[in-house]
Amino acid sequence: MHIIIVGCGKVGRTLADQLQEEDTDLTLIDTDPDVINDLTEDIDAMGIVGNGASINTLMEAGVKTADIMIAVTASDELNLLCCLIAQKTGHCQTIARVRNPIYSKEISFIKERLGLSMIINPELATAREISRLLRFPAAIKIDPFSRGRVELLKFKVLPEFGLDGMSISQITDKYRCDILFCAIESKTTLSIPGGDHLVHNGDFVSIIATPKNTAQFFKKIGLKTHQVKNTLIIGGGTISYYLAKTLSDLKISVKIIDKNKERCEELSEMLPDATIICGDGTDRSLLLEEGLSTVESFVTLTNMDEENIFLSLSAKNLTQAKLIAKVNRLPYKDVIDDLDIGSVIYPKYITSDSILRYVRAMQNTIGSNVETLYHVLDNQAEALEFIIRDESPVVGIPLADLNLKPNLLVCCLTREGTVRIPRGQDSIQIGDNVIIVTTHKGLRDIRDILA
Repeated sequence: MHIIIVGCGKVGRTLADQLQEEDTDLTLIDTDPDVINDLTEDIDAMGIVGNGASINTLMEAGVKTADIMIAVTASDELNLLCCLIAQKTGHCQTIARVRNPIYSKEISFIKERLGLSMIINPELATAREISRLLRFPAAIKIDPFSRGRVELLKFKVLPEFGLDGMSISQITDKYRCDILFCAIESKTTLSIPGGDHLVHNGDFVSIIATPKNTAQFFKKIGLKTHQVKNTLIIGGGTISYYLAKTLSDLKISVKIIDKNKERCEELSEMLPDATIICGDGTDRSLLLEEGLSTVESFVTLTNMDEENIFLSLSAKNLTQAKLIAKVNRLPYKDVIDDLDIGSVIYPKYITSDSILRYVRAMQNTIGSNVETLYHVLDNQAEALEFIIRDESPVVGIPLADLNLKPNLLVCCLTREGTVRIPRGQDSIQIGDNVIIVTTHKGLRDIRDILA
């Protein structure tokens, strides 16, 4: 599969990193020669210096025979123009990043009229992920499947839960909730566990279940499950705008602090239900004055990773609020994860996962499609949802009798709207949505789960 990426900023680089592992031929286009040189030294791809909206540049990149063209430059309009020209010049699928809120209500119209395969809005997707966490603040990360019927949810085991030293089978027997333990991360290991695996304080545990069953389990172990009543957001950028709109619809009180007076005036007009404060979000006395010590959630969304991390670290000592920080630069990820500052959101991963899901679906060879895909467990594993459309070697055979790959778990079956955590005698049927968690990357269709 030949894929062209136009725009090699943070999103373009993240995409190139992940797509080079997908058995694809990559061509990268950017106007900056230094960016192209740096990328082609690290990534097995052809680099072209030029404007992605130029027919000559796209022809040089091989657009006539390309399968997908992805435009992720800093300009929405340039991305749309690149896709339009690519379609007129070749026959490839086209994906554009469109971020401006002005276009948010027109996305369906733009996609249909321009014939785009997909439109990605990283800021809106990030805001939706944050809003999920604020609806269920006990979680560190929530990934939805089957249109929200099922969730993969990550939380930290604390001493007050009383789970230390218990095996997974003991926990499920004691609390009798229909959930499945998908993964356990300790300081030294990551595993897809069996029933005899022991859980310890400080472990990060990922479970999969319906939202209702997850809430029941959390209540039984003593975790709060109600959504937050209010939030304090630092930074008034596009993500903050989308998040405030989403939270206002959920009747969550929103307060935004930004130091740019002109931006504050814009936000005041666009967000009549939110409180907008012009001030320095790093000023401790201002934060306390605006209710940091009593607020139920604190979200740092400035354009500086260091500032977001520092603010979350400082807030840990001043509040019991749910903490969420946005981070763009992925090389710092290992250090950040050790800081234990609540939930850390990486918009670049959110964007690349959406595009990667589309690429996998195009690559499938039999009657099953990748419907949903997330990189999980610090990018060391994948959670995928397949729709089973036709007969395959896995259909109709009890799971206990399938020769599954090691470190792979069939987590959930959704059949005719009913969600089921599968046991050994359950089998996959045509029409099912099947959720898989595995450390094996690159699964494209359901038969890839077999050893």
